[in-house]
Amino acid sequence: MTGSRPNRLSDLLRAEDSSRPDIASEPLSESQGEHSAAPAEDKGLDESLRQILEEPRTIEDTGLSQGFLNDLTLKTLYFGGAMLGARIAQSLHLYFSGVVEPVLRGLKAEHLVEVTGGSALSPASYHYTITSKGSERARELLERNRYVGPCPVSLEQYTQVIEAQAQIRPWVTDENVREALKGLILADDVIENIGPAINVHEAIFIYGPPGNGKSSIAKAIGNGLLPGNVMIPYAIHEDGQIIKVFDPTTHQAIGGEAAQLAETDYLDKRWVRCKPPIVITGGELTLSDLNLVWSDTSRFYEAPFQMKANGGMLVIDDFGRQQMSPAELLNRWIVPLEEKVDYLTFYTGKKFSVPFELLIVFSTNLDPKSLVDEAFLRRISHKLGIYDPSETQYYQIFTTASEARGLEFNEEAYTYLIQKYYHDMDRPLRACHPRDLIKQMAMMSKYRGKPSIMTKELVDQAARTYFADFL
Repeated sequence: MTGSRPNRLSDLLRAEDSSRPDIASEPLSESQGEHSAAPAEDKGLDESLRQILEEPRTIEDTGLSQGFLNDLTLKTLYFGGAMLGARIAQSLHLYFSGVVEPVLRGLKAEHLVEVTGGSALSPASYHYTITSKGSERARELLERNRYVGPCPVSLEQYTQVIEAQAQIRPWVTDENVREALKGLILADDVIENIGPAINVHEAIFIYGPPGNGKSSIAKAIGNGLLPGNVMIPYAIHEDGQIIKVFDPTTHQAIGGEAAQLAETDYLDKRWVRCKPPIVITGGELTLSDLNLVWSDTSRFYEAPFQMKANGGMLVIDDFGRQQMSPAELLNRWIVPLEEKVDYLTFYTGKKFSVPFELLIVFSTNLDPKSLVDEAFLRRISHKLGIYDPSETQYYQIFTTASEARGLEFNEEAYTYLIQKYYHDMDRPLRACHPRDLIKQMAMMSKYRGKPSIMTKELVDQAARTYFADFL
């Protein structure tokens, strides 16, 4: 590999940014300029995955046609104005010398772009500007598709990466599960059943009365038991259509997107290394949310929830309260759950398959038998009943929550709470009650300027406010 000129290219970009305050300065990976320096340290990716994600050094390696790359580059220049060749490569997240440079050369030959300045260092240092003919072509392209940003990956590569990640998923042990759930007071049989469900990566059905931690368990699984370094593409190209996948509200880039773009690790910069995505949806979910979302304004698609959750977890909270029947919702998942493949459809009618490699969790406080028939429930082999805590568990939850909130625990006041507001009123214990009652007591004592100590008076005030006449 020939030597690199990292300082010179970085200087060029900094100089350009200082004269254009509208552009945020971001570090440039040398793979987007000339040649890469020594690769950065391994980020924990399996070697098989690294091979699939090797940075494309030619147009053919991108898995996309030169025509598509021409169009995306032209749209980038249309909005970017005069841009350094290296900056164009950075915007597209592509290697300059073997990919972006020949694209620009072709556009220049068609008189769609022109070189307006730069040094003789390399074409990466040239200033490229769109011509009037190029602007006219760009406007035509934007009428058909308004996607501008990091270059998409092919559907074929997306499938390869998602399936490869599923093959190297680490095995979860009992120790791992207990560590992830250490902040929750749960029965041993619940804890022991979570690990096997995660290892086979099948659907989990969590049910039980409200307020006992079903959602907390789902989040703890996602945050503590799913593997990191999940590779998410910015977008996918298939059959002339673009599907936007990366969503900053769902996907957390490890170390930040800009830092990853600056890494010289020979990885394809069209992918973002993320924490496992956790998508939570509830009663607002509709069947249309599980299909590609087309934008008449942008003229491209947004990936549905389950596609954004690939490599992570999709939680369907409040199952049974959606706008469609539970049977309709479960019917939608039968094929994906059994075959690990989902089928999506473009508005043109073309249907295509995508991997379905995610942990899906159904959570409900309704009676499972009232939701769907037995045949449906059998399809979900892992079921966790989360019931009301025992008095011993409730006590543990209460004392732990008191310490966390900074409220001094008082045994006499606690006994008073249990007798008056639970035993005497035949009220069930709920795992969420300690947290909420303690919060009320802590805020009341602070409001009055008194020490944060649990008293019978605070118990009465908090309980009357919290339970009212209907809880």
